[in-house]
Amino acid sequence: MVSPEESREARVRLPQLKMDDLLEELQARLDAARGTRDRVHSLLEAVLSVGRELDLEQALRSIVEAAAVLVDAEYAALGVITPDGKALSAFHTVGVSEEQIAGIGPYPEGHGILGELIRHPEPLRLTKISQHPASYGFPANHPPMDSFLGVPIRVRDQVFGNLYLTEKRGGVQFDEDDESVLSTLAVAAGVAIDNARLYEESRQRERWLQANAEITHSLMSGSERADVLALIAERAGEITGSALAAVALPMEDTGALAVEIAVGMDSEAHQGLVLSVDRSLMGLAFSSGAPVTSADVGNDGRISLDPPRFGGLGPAVAVPIGTSEAGVRGVVLLAREAGRQPFSATETETLQDFAAQAAVGMELADHRRDAQEIAVLQDRDRIARDLHDLAIQRLFATGMTLQSAGRFIEHEEAAERVVRAVDDLDETIKIIRSTIFGLRARDGGAGTGLRARVVRAVGEAAPLLGFAPSVRMEGLVDTDVPREIADHVIAVLSEGLTNIARHAQADRADVALVTDGREVRLSVTDNGVGIPAEGRRSGLRNMGERAEQLGGELEWTTPPGGGTGLVWKVPVTEKQAPAPPP
Repeated sequence: MVSPEESREARVRLPQLKMDDLLEELQARLDAARGTRDRVHSLLEAVLSVGRELDLEQALRSIVEAAAVLVDAEYAALGVITPDGKALSAFHTVGVSEEQIAGIGPYPEGHGILGELIRHPEPLRLTKISQHPASYGFPANHPPMDSFLGVPIRVRDQVFGNLYLTEKRGGVQFDEDDESVLSTLAVAAGVAIDNARLYEESRQRERWLQANAEITHSLMSGSERADVLALIAERAGEITGSALAAVALPMEDTGALAVEIAVGMDSEAHQGLVLSVDRSLMGLAFSSGAPVTSADVGNDGRISLDPPRFGGLGPAVAVPIGTSEAGVRGVVLLAREAGRQPFSATETETLQDFAAQAAVGMELADHRRDAQEIAVLQDRDRIARDLHDLAIQRLFATGMTLQSAGRFIEHEEAAERVVRAVDDLDETIKIIRSTIFGLRARDGGAGTGLRARVVRAVGEAAPLLGFAPSVRMEGLVDTDVPREIADHVIAVLSEGLTNIARHAQADRADVALVTDGREVRLSVTDNGVGIPAEGRRSGLRNMGERAEQLGGELEWTTPPGGGTGLVWKVPVTEKQAPAPPP
């Protein structure tokens, strides 16, 4: 039996034990409340930190860093989803060093657990990643990961990407509080990303407006066409982050495009090319009057890749300068490096607006030049009329007076001087009449320039060859090459293409015409059987004689790998023979 003293001691200890339990529970709740307060404070700080970023890349970096801190995760990543919502286009990580990333290899594309979150954009919490049905392991050199927490980031009504957290520190699992905190951060991240996007779009619009103003000013100030086209290509390439930018203009009466300007990656392969409107990205945009995009321009079945010129390039867009209603004045081509993001609909639309503004500037500049030319022509007509109506009549009257006065001069030497003066006046009248004729003369018809003639000659040879040769022209071939030399160029080109059709057995030919104002160089190459050691060379002899007559030379090579290369070059700075040999 329990003694009265023991019973009394038990009654004293019981309240004491209940008080200790209550105090411990109170302390635990206070600690929990303090922890919750600290976590809420950390969450607010993270939201403020993320919301302050206006640069999109920095905003994404801040989001993934804040997520890792908030849930105490060793590894964190933010995957940006492609516009079609099927894969990952970018990946930002925390906790993995650059050396580890290099050892792992390419970033994930959205398979396995990451793909599960893409297909089902709802919070996902796992105790062990490998036990999920969608998991199929990690690549070599990847750090071990078990626990996982992922939440989607929504920007308005679209899933922008996902936050992935693994390996909560201390070996514990992610809990509901972690999921709640991360989901809250994801909401703030969506707002921050949307703000950064809007800010970036406004900056892009400002840059486009500045570029348009710069181009319009350059056009209206009378800058050279080549300088303006280079400015269009450079600004468009810079703003869109393109590796290559090119501008092509239509050639008169040929139905082809000539690449006037190319800047950036492998631009030499594009400069001066003559492109078909049917088998080139720029041609498709020109003929349709609408933008044409390509996810991989180096492997696009719609266009001809001959000659090779898209190595290392991937996404591309061609935008017409102008509209089909008002007339397309040219085409801008932009291409990014392989593996980069394709041109979005927003980028293409903005680029189209930029090209339309450039077309307006070009049209205003053309009207300005037309007005100046009309003023010059009117001034010429006035000068010619004044010379005819005033100067010639007065000179004629003066001559008649001298002739009349000469009959009354008895001094023989004086009479001879008067006759010479009359003859000089007569010659002066002839010179003035010739000047009047020159002032009233007009330029010849369109399509007679060397560029157009070369394209026509190549087009006429295509049926004989069985394929269309590639054509490249650089320099002021229409103005720097005199007409008589241009006739020789066309004759040599026709002879060279005819020889390829008859003897080369080739399936590819390249034509290049280049002038620097001092020399014109015509190159015709093929991948055929080459020039045989024993065989007729009358065609080569004729081409060589043409070059020698003009002070130039003809060179030809037959590389070991096959084919023939002809280089015909003559100076253009001195007056040449007036007509080609038969």
